[in-house]
Amino acid sequence: MENINDLLQILQLEQIEENLYRGASKYVGSGRVFGGQVMAQALSAAMETVPNDRFVHSLHGYFVLPGDLERPIIFEVDRIRDGGSFTTRAVKAIQHGAAIFHLTASFQRRQEGYDHQIAMPEVLPPDELVSYEGMAKQFGDQLPANIIKLLNVKRPLEFRPVEFHNPFAREKYEPVRNVWIKTKGKMPDNPRLQSLVLAYASDYNLLTTALLPHGRATDFRNLQIASLDHAMWFHRPFSADEWLLYAIDSPSASNARGFTRGHFFNQQGELVASVAQEGLLRKVRK
Repeated sequence: MENINDLLQILQLEQIEENLYRGASKYVGSGRVFGGQVMAQALSAAMETVPNDRFVHSLHGYFVLPGDLERPIIFEVDRIRDGGSFTTRAVKAIQHGAAIFHLTASFQRRQEGYDHQIAMPEVLPPDELVSYEGMAKQFGDQLPANIIKLLNVKRPLEFRPVEFHNPFAREKYEPVRNVWIKTKGKMPDNPRLQSLVLAYASDYNLLTTALLPHGRATDFRNLQIASLDHAMWFHRPFSADEWLLYAIDSPSASNARGFTRGHFFNQQGELVASVAQEGLLRKVRK
């Protein structure tokens, strides 16, 4: 995907029946459907059944099976509840007759209330950092082939990492990662589309943060890595085409699973969304 218009196109689902929608997939560097894509598409299906005055405030998803890039995904929406302030939806994503992903999402009318937040980490601004594409141009063939391949994948988002992790060393780092993210191209002034794009972006950089203390900052060979579940909360309005800091940490890894958390801040320091994810992290058996 070259830019944000490519992503918005696959997030626009085809309705095939009441509460049934169909979506396509795009390659972003893996042989299976990117988890952020199926999650954002499931959220898009849920939004199609929700009144326009209600906006997603939380979602919880389980990744059940790897997605097939060559087959369309069917999304079945269950209209759980329509209340006075909140609306709840459940979505099942289906391929080859089996569920590959389950989503529950809650929507709310805009309401006033108490307001506080944690502080944004003090990091370098995006203008002083190099993007993934810039790293590929700057270091050229000095980087390992697997890293060059990942950096050169066309994505609808631009990433500017704050920390540099040496790809040639098995160095161990603190399980903390900060990355500036924004879309490649201008976004429509539509809060629902903003939420869909941020849900898509939230699946990047999480699980690999849990590998930082184990000398696998950039070397993922002989590892099985897969998202198991994903939760996200939307706190305040934001613009995905403006720089957002994704501040990630991993409090724990055990039993072949890594647990990670993330917070999205805008450049004014406002906390706009929070994320938690657990995923499979284990060495491939010979």
